[in-house]
Amino acid sequence: MRVALISLMENVPVDLAGDGAVQSGGNPGFLPIAGHSIARHQLGLALALGATRIVVHAEMLSAEIVEIQHVAEQRGARFHIITAARALVPLVSAEDELIVFAEGFLAMPEDARRILDEAPGVLALPVEAGVAAGFERIDINHAWAGAMRMPGRVVAGLGDLPPEWNPVAALLRLATQARLPLRAVPQALLAAGRWRLVRNEADAHAAENDWLAQHTAAGHVRSPGEWLAVQAVRRIGPALLHARTRPWVAMAAALLLVLLALGAGWWGRAGLAFALVGLGWVVLQAGRLLARVEQASLMQASGRLRGGALFGPLVDGALVAICAWRASGGPTAQTAWFPPLVLVLILWLFPVVLRDFRWTAWLCDRLLVALTLLVVGLFMPLETGLRVIVVVLLATALAQAHGLFPNRLLTNGT
Repeated sequence: MRVALISLMENVPVDLAGDGAVQSGGNPGFLPIAGHSIARHQLGLALALGATRIVVHAEMLSAEIVEIQHVAEQRGARFHIITAARALVPLVSAEDELIVFAEGFLAMPEDARRILDEAPGVLALPVEAGVAAGFERIDINHAWAGAMRMPGRVVAGLGDLPPEWNPVAALLRLATQARLPLRAVPQALLAAGRWRLVRNEADAHAAENDWLAQHTAAGHVRSPGEWLAVQAVRRIGPALLHARTRPWVAMAAALLLVLLALGAGWWGRAGLAFALVGLGWVVLQAGRLLARVEQASLMQASGRLRGGALFGPLVDGALVAICAWRASGGPTAQTAWFPPLVLVLILWLFPVVLRDFRWTAWLCDRLLVALTLLVVGLFMPLETGLRVIVVVLLATALAQAHGLFPNRLLTNGT
């Protein structure tokens, strides 16, 4: 069985209310990062590592600890609070493994999980870089990297130490005396801000900005709508997350914008309708990013947007309807729906058949699509513009496919 120890005893000045009023008696573990305390992030990592018993070292029960307890028990783990180091001894048997986190330790979850899962040991950094980042020195060459995984037999040594010892500091000493291997943490993680020790409010603000930037990073060139969604999350995301605004609220706002767009389109305000549809799509992407940050940070799936998969067809249906209504007075009602429907089907087809095409992400950007339709409608009849766009997209797809498979038509597949 794996046991995790989270320490919430060290007192430092902390702005717990977020209003600039510094209070004493706080702990770095209570500092908020992306709407959740560092201790809550440590709990998510511990549960992802398979811990079935969570032990919190604290002076008293608080609302933050109660929240951690509820999450741990909902995930099927046992929860214990201890006030002295010796109280940990009966909770960890010799056959167990103990995972220990330093106060204020914060790392990108996938990095910490990978390193801690590899093998037991004390995670270490080069002493110069580690001490400069606030980590505790272990010896002349190494600093503790804020986490360790040790066999349960080492914990029995806490019974021989004075009761006032901090269990984390005591366990680090016992681990070094037991000659547990030092496992190096790549210094690049420290330099990139993916591995850090948060000690105060200033550290927390810097860590939060990096945290959101890292969780919203992408391996492709973003389209304009994606870029706007990312900028919105990075700028106002911390305020939304600290206010405990759930990602589904963004989805509700996006749905409202699309409904308003349909109303505007029905009453002949096609330009406003296209703008509202594009804005609704951006708001939805921001909500999905917030859900992704929460899910990846806490290493659980509770942040997913329910029903989010249905929003894409809803946006495209709104685009088709607005285009058809805009074409009233031209083609018949039946033919008015055909060009925008073909356009939408092509937009859905492009990511499937041309995944490596560099502009595919841009074609999936419904903000860009909506603004394009708005501009086209200003300079020519919209139904004519739709036909031109469809022909251009089909010609582009054929040219790209021919470049990828130049001899496709000359082969028999054998």
